[in-house]
Amino acid sequence: MDRLVDLAQMLRSKNSGPFLITLDIFFSEKETYQRVVQSGVLNEQTINELYHLKKGMLCGIYFFDSALGIKITYHRSVSSGTCGDSDVYGAQQHAPLMELLIP
Repeated sequence: MDRLVDLAQMLRSKNSGPFLITLDIFFSEKETYQRVVQSGVLNEQTINELYHLKKGMLCGIYFFDSALGIKITYHRSVSSGTCGDSDVYGAQQHAPLMELLIP
């Protein structure tokens, strides 16, 4: 098993507007991308658990074969820049994915 952070070429997060966060995962090799996708580890239950999301907060998990990339988008619990927001730019939200183990 390998950590996702060790398999991905790029693992990042960012705002997708003031109410959404997007997680991007890109791979440099097709085989590695396919390994992660076929593992089934990146699914609704896993993302909800890692990010403590309530039902309906996950917008989707999107697989882009031609780009060797995966995009995960979810609703923020508070809008960007409001009281209680701990990451205005959404730039630190990829951290829970880093230690995710891929068989």
